[in-house]
Amino acid sequence: MELAGKHFLVTGASGALGSRITARLVDAGATVTISGRSEDALSALGVDGAHVVAADLAHPGAPEDLVVQATSHVGHLDGVVIASGVVAFGPAAEVDDDTVDDLLLVDLLAPLRLVRSALTRVEAGGVILSISGVIAEKPVGGMAAYCAAKAGISAFVEAVRPEARRRKVRVVDARPPHTETGLATRAISGTAPSMPTGLDPDDVAARIVAAIVDDEKELPSSAFS
Repeated sequence: MELAGKHFLVTGASGALGSRITARLVDAGATVTISGRSEDALSALGVDGAHVVAADLAHPGAPEDLVVQATSHVGHLDGVVIASGVVAFGPAAEVDDDTVDDLLLVDLLAPLRLVRSALTRVEAGGVILSISGVIAEKPVGGMAAYCAAKAGISAFVEAVRPEARRRKVRVVDARPPHTETGLATRAISGTAPSMPTGLDPDDVAARIVAAIVDDEKELPSSAFS
Protein backbone atom coordinates (compact mmCIF):
# COMPACT_ATOMS: atom_id res chain seq x y z
CA MET A 1 0.00 0.00 0.00
CA GLU A 2 1.49 3.31 -1.08
CA LEU A 3 0.80 5.84 1.70
CA ALA A 4 1.49 9.04 -0.24
CA GLY A 5 -1.79 10.76 -1.01
CA LYS A 6 -3.82 8.43 1.21
CA HIS A 7 -6.07 9.69 3.98
CA PHE A 8 -6.17 7.96 7.37
CA LEU A 9 -8.30 8.36 10.46
CA VAL A 10 -6.38 7.62 13.68
CA THR A 11 -8.26 7.36 16.98
CA GLY A 12 -6.40 7.65 20.24
CA ALA A 13 -4.01 9.86 18.30
CA SER A 14 -2.73 11.71 21.36
CA GLY A 15 -1.63 8.46 23.03
CA ALA A 16 1.82 6.91 22.94
CA LEU A 17 1.04 4.53 20.07
CA GLY A 18 -1.49 6.65 18.23
CA SER A 19 0.80 9.67 18.08
CA ARG A 20 3.72 7.62 16.77
CA ILE A 21 1.60 5.87 14.17
CA THR A 22 0.24 9.24 13.07
CA ALA A 23 3.75 10.69 12.72
CA ARG A 24 4.90 7.76 10.57
CA LEU A 25 1.85 7.98 8.32
CA VAL A 26 2.41 11.70 7.79
CA ASP A 27 6.14 11.21 7.18
CA ALA A 28 5.20 8.74 4.44
CA GLY A 29 3.01 11.33 2.71
CA ALA A 30 -0.44 10.49 4.06
CA THR A 31 -2.95 13.05 5.29
CA VAL A 32 -4.64 12.37 8.60
CA THR A 33 -7.73 13.00 10.63
CA ILE A 34 -6.73 12.60 14.26
CA SER A 35 -9.13 12.05 17.11
CA GLY A 36 -9.11 11.80 20.89
CA ARG A 37 -11.06 13.18 23.80
CA SER A 38 -8.99 16.36 24.20
CA GLU A 39 -8.72 18.85 21.35
CA ASP A 40 -5.88 20.60 23.20
CA ALA A 41 -3.87 17.37 23.42
CA LEU A 42 -4.43 16.68 19.73
CA SER A 43 -3.45 20.20 18.70
CA ALA A 44 -0.35 19.99 20.89
CA LEU A 45 0.94 17.15 18.69
CA GLY A 46 1.71 19.76 16.04
CA VAL A 47 0.84 17.52 13.10
CA ASP A 48 0.98 19.72 10.01
CA GLY A 49 -2.26 19.73 8.04
CA ALA A 50 -4.04 17.36 10.41
CA HIS A 51 -7.81 17.44 10.58
CA VAL A 52 -8.48 17.48 14.34
CA VAL A 53 -11.76 16.05 15.65
CA ALA A 54 -12.24 15.71 19.41
CA ALA A 55 -14.69 12.93 20.24
CA ASP A 56 -15.75 10.81 23.18
CA LEU A 57 -16.15 7.40 21.58
CA ALA A 58 -18.10 6.12 24.59
CA HIS A 59 -21.14 7.91 23.16
CA PRO A 60 -23.03 5.54 20.82
CA GLY A 61 -23.21 7.95 17.88
CA ALA A 62 -19.66 9.27 18.13
CA PRO A 63 -17.86 6.56 16.09
CA GLU A 64 -20.22 6.94 13.13
CA ASP A 65 -19.99 10.75 13.29
CA LEU A 66 -16.21 10.59 13.41
CA VAL A 67 -15.91 8.37 10.34
CA VAL A 68 -18.36 10.60 8.46
CA GLN A 69 -16.43 13.75 9.37
CA ALA A 70 -13.10 12.20 8.38
CA THR A 71 -14.47 11.06 5.02
CA SER A 72 -16.21 14.34 4.27
CA HIS A 73 -13.19 16.49 5.13
CA VAL A 74 -11.02 15.09 2.34
CA GLY A 75 -13.62 13.37 0.19
CA HIS A 76 -12.20 9.91 0.66
CA LEU A 77 -10.98 7.61 3.41
CA ASP A 78 -8.25 5.05 2.75
CA GLY A 79 -7.54 3.74 6.21
CA VAL A 80 -8.60 3.70 9.85
CA VAL A 81 -6.27 2.93 12.76
CA ILE A 82 -8.00 2.36 16.09
CA ALA A 83 -5.48 3.08 18.83
CA SER A 84 -7.89 4.31 21.50
CA GLY A 85 -8.63 2.45 24.71
CA VAL A 86 -8.72 2.34 28.49
CA VAL A 87 -7.61 -0.25 31.06
CA ALA A 88 -8.70 -1.31 34.54
CA PHE A 89 -7.28 -3.71 37.11
CA GLY A 90 -8.68 -5.74 39.97
CA PRO A 91 -10.22 -9.12 40.81
CA ALA A 92 -13.26 -9.94 38.68
CA ALA A 93 -15.60 -10.12 41.69
CA GLU A 94 -14.53 -6.66 42.87
CA VAL A 95 -14.65 -4.60 39.66
CA ASP A 96 -17.76 -2.44 39.84
CA ASP A 97 -20.43 -2.18 37.16
CA ASP A 98 -19.47 1.36 36.12
CA THR A 99 -15.91 0.24 35.40
CA VAL A 100 -17.09 -2.79 33.43
CA ASP A 101 -19.45 -0.56 31.44
CA ASP A 102 -16.66 1.89 30.63
CA LEU A 103 -14.32 -0.91 29.52
CA LEU A 104 -16.92 -2.45 27.24
CA LEU A 105 -17.97 0.92 25.82
CA VAL A 106 -14.46 2.14 24.98
CA ASP A 107 -12.59 -1.09 24.24
CA LEU A 108 -15.31 -3.16 22.56
CA LEU A 109 -18.38 -1.22 21.44
CA ALA A 110 -16.56 1.92 20.22
CA PRO A 111 -14.07 0.06 17.98
CA LEU A 112 -16.84 -2.28 16.82
CA ARG A 113 -18.89 0.73 15.75
CA LEU A 114 -15.86 2.35 14.12
CA VAL A 115 -15.14 -0.78 12.10
CA ARG A 116 -18.78 -1.18 11.15
CA SER A 117 -18.98 2.41 9.91
CA ALA A 118 -15.60 2.29 8.17
CA LEU A 119 -16.53 -0.84 6.21
CA THR A 120 -18.93 1.16 4.05
CA ARG A 121 -16.65 4.17 3.60
CA VAL A 122 -13.04 3.04 3.28
CA GLU A 123 -11.97 2.95 -0.37
CA ALA A 124 -11.21 -0.32 -2.15
CA GLY A 125 -7.61 -1.22 -1.44
CA GLY A 126 -7.81 0.45 1.97
CA VAL A 127 -7.27 -0.90 5.46
CA ILE A 128 -8.96 -0.93 8.86
CA LEU A 129 -6.58 -1.79 11.70
CA SER A 130 -7.64 -2.28 15.30
CA ILE A 131 -5.15 -2.70 18.14
CA SER A 132 -6.40 -5.27 20.64
CA GLY A 133 -3.11 -6.52 22.10
CA VAL A 134 -1.63 -9.78 23.33
CA ILE A 135 -4.25 -9.85 26.08
CA ALA A 136 -6.76 -11.00 23.45
CA GLU A 137 -4.62 -14.10 22.93
CA LYS A 138 -3.59 -14.77 26.52
CA PRO A 139 -6.10 -13.48 29.10
CA VAL A 140 -4.69 -13.00 32.60
CA GLY A 141 -6.15 -12.69 36.07
CA GLY A 142 -6.59 -9.32 37.70
CA MET A 143 -7.96 -7.73 34.54
CA ALA A 144 -10.69 -10.11 33.38
CA ALA A 145 -13.13 -7.47 32.17
CA TYR A 146 -10.41 -5.75 30.14
CA CYS A 147 -9.41 -9.10 28.65
CA ALA A 148 -13.02 -9.80 27.72
CA ALA A 149 -13.39 -6.48 25.92
CA LYS A 150 -10.16 -6.92 23.96
CA ALA A 151 -10.91 -10.55 23.09
CA GLY A 152 -14.35 -9.45 21.93
CA ILE A 153 -13.09 -6.84 19.47
CA SER A 154 -10.42 -9.25 18.26
CA ALA A 155 -13.11 -11.85 17.50
CA PHE A 156 -15.28 -9.25 15.77
CA VAL A 157 -12.42 -8.14 13.51
CA GLU A 158 -11.60 -11.75 12.67
CA ALA A 159 -15.22 -12.45 11.73
CA VAL A 160 -15.50 -9.27 9.64
CA ARG A 161 -12.35 -9.98 7.62
CA PRO A 162 -13.94 -12.21 4.94
CA GLU A 163 -16.87 -9.82 4.58
CA ALA A 164 -14.51 -6.89 4.04
CA ARG A 165 -12.48 -8.88 1.53
CA ARG A 166 -15.42 -8.76 -0.86
CA ARG A 167 -15.12 -4.97 -0.80
CA LYS A 168 -11.33 -5.22 -1.24
CA VAL A 169 -10.79 -3.72 2.20
CA ARG A 170 -8.23 -5.28 4.53
CA VAL A 171 -9.20 -5.66 8.19
CA VAL A 172 -6.34 -6.30 10.62
CA ASP A 173 -6.27 -7.11 14.34
CA ALA A 174 -2.91 -6.03 15.81
CA ARG A 175 -1.99 -7.82 19.05
CA PRO A 176 1.32 -6.39 20.27
CA PRO A 177 2.78 -7.62 23.57
CA HIS A 178 2.87 -5.30 26.57
CA THR A 179 4.22 -1.96 25.40
CA GLU A 180 5.51 0.99 27.43
CA THR A 181 2.69 3.37 26.55
CA GLY A 182 2.00 4.51 30.10
CA LEU A 183 -1.62 3.32 29.82
CA ALA A 184 -1.26 1.13 32.91
CA THR A 185 -0.52 4.22 35.00
CA ARG A 186 -3.79 5.81 33.86
CA ALA A 187 -6.12 2.95 34.75
CA ILE A 188 -9.76 3.91 35.23
CA SER A 189 -9.86 1.58 38.22
CA GLY A 190 -7.39 -0.42 40.30
CA THR A 191 -3.61 -0.51 40.29
CA ALA A 192 -1.46 -2.29 37.76
CA PRO A 193 0.50 -5.29 39.04
CA SER A 194 4.25 -5.42 38.64
CA MET A 195 5.01 -6.11 34.99
CA PRO A 196 8.24 -6.72 33.08
CA THR A 197 9.53 -3.94 30.86
CA GLY A 198 7.41 -3.74 27.75
CA LEU A 199 8.24 -3.08 24.12
CA ASP A 200 9.35 0.34 22.90
CA PRO A 201 6.28 2.14 21.48
CA ASP A 202 8.40 3.46 18.60
CA ASP A 203 9.17 -0.10 17.56
CA VAL A 204 5.55 -1.19 17.86
CA ALA A 205 4.31 1.80 15.85
CA ALA A 206 6.91 1.10 13.15
CA ARG A 207 5.82 -2.53 12.97
CA ILE A 208 2.15 -1.58 12.65
CA VAL A 209 2.80 0.92 9.86
CA ALA A 210 5.00 -1.63 8.09
CA ALA A 211 2.08 -4.07 8.21
CA ILE A 212 -0.16 -1.46 6.62
CA VAL A 213 2.33 -0.78 3.84
CA ASP A 214 3.12 -4.45 3.20
CA ASP A 215 -0.55 -5.51 2.94
CA GLU A 216 -0.29 -7.86 5.90
CA LYS A 217 -3.57 -9.42 6.96
CA GLU A 218 -2.63 -10.73 10.40
CA LEU A 219 -0.52 -9.19 13.15
CA PRO A 220 -0.38 -11.53 16.17
CA SER A 221 1.85 -10.97 19.18
CA SER A 222 4.53 -13.18 17.63
CA ALA A 223 4.87 -10.72 14.75
CA PHE A 224 6.42 -8.16 17.13
CA SER A 225 9.31 -10.34 18.30
